[in-house]
Amino acid sequence: MNTRTVYVPTADGTALATDVRLPDGTRPVPAVLIRTPYGREAHRAELRGWAAHGFAALAQDVRGRHGSPGEWHPYRDHEETDGAATVAWVRAQAWSNGEVVAVGASYAAYCALVTALAAPEAACDAGPEADLDDFHRDGAPGDLHGDDGVPDAVIAAVPALGLTETAREPGGPERLWARAGWWAAHGDRRDSDPDALARALADDPRLLEHLPVARLAERLAVSLGRELPSWPGLWADRARGRLVALGSTARLPLLAVGGTRDPFAEDTVALWRGWGGPSRLLLGPWGHRLTADPAAPARARVNLGALYVRWARAALAGRLEPTRHGAIALGDSGRWHSTRLRSAPRPASTQDATPQDATAQEGTEWQAWADRTEAESRWSFDSPTGLRLLRGAEFNADPDRPVRSDDLAVPAEGERADRCLLLSPPLPRPLDLAGAAVARINVTADTPCADWAVRLTALDPTGRADPLAFGIVRRTGPPGVAADISVPLGTLGRRLPAGTRLRAEIAGHHFPAHARNPHTGEDPVTATRLAPSRRTVNPRGSALHLPVVARRRYVEPAPEICR
Repeated sequence: MNTRTVYVPTADGTALATDVRLPDGTRPVPAVLIRTPYGREAHRAELRGWAAHGFAALAQDVRGRHGSPGEWHPYRDHEETDGAATVAWVRAQAWSNGEVVAVGASYAAYCALVTALAAPEAACDAGPEADLDDFHRDGAPGDLHGDDGVPDAVIAAVPALGLTETAREPGGPERLWARAGWWAAHGDRRDSDPDALARALADDPRLLEHLPVARLAERLAVSLGRELPSWPGLWADRARGRLVALGSTARLPLLAVGGTRDPFAEDTVALWRGWGGPSRLLLGPWGHRLTADPAAPARARVNLGALYVRWARAALAGRLEPTRHGAIALGDSGRWHSTRLRSAPRPASTQDATPQDATAQEGTEWQAWADRTEAESRWSFDSPTGLRLLRGAEFNADPDRPVRSDDLAVPAEGERADRCLLLSPPLPRPLDLAGAAVARINVTADTPCADWAVRLTALDPTGRADPLAFGIVRRTGPPGVAADISVPLGTLGRRLPAGTRLRAEIAGHHFPAHARNPHTGEDPVTATRLAPSRRTVNPRGSALHLPVVARRRYVEPAPEICR
């Protein structure tokens, strides 16, 4: 049948624009629900694909966006209640067999997750126009259970888990460029303008240097021709880990999909690792657009639509093993490495540790829980077989001349050091990496607050640079006192050919991807004054720790994910 648009009532009576595509036939079928702020019409092809495989497919504009009335407040409670009401409405339809899979990418993944993890009371009102007489799920027609609005399974791709998770790194620094781009494109408006920040930067190249960061929207508004009143509130929220903690109590199946080049890769891994029910991880060599990115390696392409259908069928039929396992792509090699967790997850806590400590602990737990097909390889900074110091054991981190995130070039020898630079000898043989990487460094700063950014780059025999890993943490402490800190570098999935060299850079900034630390002890979001910071890296006692595949276990991703 053709796609038709209906308006699904929510608990307060607001009707949300929803496209529905049904498969051929008259028998009741399972449903797939996508709730998105990016425009439901962009999902028409996806709906056709699900319907062709026997699913009723729905795409809904969230409240206050595109065709749906109301006001949109990103990451607020209305996504829980609206999602629950929509799931309950789906189950009440004559074409529904009662089974629902919540699906989404980026913010839409957040919508799917909060619906799956919503408190039962959020699901108790399917709206005044829902046909509840036909409702049934695990009971007689007309029964109304507390989980009416909770889906049976979740597919969460490149999940944006909340305000804090999207605005700040786990180690504290603010994600400036990505948040400015997202808010310019989608914030405080009913539709989207994906190129808004690019146009603003063309008009005002120094836009992102504006201080304070909290008032950047005032300058951005000149180019956009509209206000962004919600921008300051983005930085006020500092609570992170809520959905990961709630996920530890879940019992329904989860498929977490991400990319090693996606800024939310570690949230994807944390969600999978902490999930209480059967969970699967698919981590490809992709960015935030997954396989839709034209730069995605051809040999690592996966038919995600077919995989989602296969996984959804297995999840709804109860055929998934009650385990946590998955597959990580080894870069563009076309190889996928199997990974699994042995023990049950522990409920996450966001109260007992600093962001840096919590992140380091999570990395340790990953290693403790992982099946021992990976072994940690230590690359010392003071060893001829590890990373050799080229220059910059002492350097100046100047926020007026920050190390840039959009430039992989390094200063020539003899120039004033703005970073510590290290280089490995060529690899004597190919090296497979799969798992969590971390830099443990002994450092000193002469300022009370300092960011430490570590960028790892793979250099092929011709010298071509390819980003491999990155991490940044914020440390506060007495000036001039040496400290041992851990900088998590994310989850790697790469095959490095023989002859590759590893280049490590340790710097005080990573701008404009991240806001500049002012080094004054003030909040980087509200600071208006910048000061330089003298830094020292002690090679002795510092090392890079990489997850080398000790026992190769290659798999095909679809069968691995769907068993």
